[in-house]
Amino acid sequence: MAGDWQLLIRDAPDFPRPGIVFKDITPLLADPAGLRSCVEELVAPFRDRSIDLVAAPEARGFVIGAMAADRLDAGFVPLRKPGKLPRETLHADYELEYGAERLEMHTDAVANQARVLIVDDVLATGGTAAASARLVTLGGGEIVGFSFVLELEFLGGRRQLGETPIAAAITVS
Repeated sequence: MAGDWQLLIRDAPDFPRPGIVFKDITPLLADPAGLRSCVEELVAPFRDRSIDLVAAPEARGFVIGAMAADRLDAGFVPLRKPGKLPRETLHADYELEYGAERLEMHTDAVANQARVLIVDDVLATGGTAAASARLVTLGGGEIVGFSFVLELEFLGGRRQLGETPIAAAITVS
């Protein structure tokens, strides 16, 4: 159950295109106590799961994911948009509800058999999370779970993530 910090997430109708209601977490990011409480809720289900690394997609996932890694005493793996990483990369393509994208990760970012938690701000259609999982698996890691600030349940993103444990602090039906 989400705390008072959930009131810091606002809707941005018709962004990035008509018909999409974007969930804006920037007010949450600006509130130290709210952000701290949110991250604590995201990591709580995974505290005793021996997480080695937290992987998070660009861009808002970086903020939440890096903080989650700190709380779990784990390393952080950035999953970037194309052309942002300086060394050899692995990549995964995916569809969003409003277009196609690609994520990249350094080939050596995940040690073989590393236990990885994937963290992001929103689970919508599941494309970003599924691509993140493909990258981590390609790199030799084991996906321990997914953790999201909020899940847009009506978009069915969980279906793309299989049986892996999924936590969401806020669920929108």
